[in-house]
Amino acid sequence: MDYNTLRHFADSWGLLAMTVFFIGAVLFALRPGSRESAEQAAQIPLKED
Repeated sequence: MDYNTLRHFADSWGLLAMTVFFIGAVLFALRPGSRESAEQAAQIPLKED
């Protein structure tokens, strides 16, 4: 594989893969019921042992 082949792959399928991953991450963060688990995770550094 030469540079041009890899660049063409990154420009087409790489961009598509990153877009799908981003949309999936946003949907995961905004799914119903995620607020409670996000609030619990946000409080972890503030808890005392």
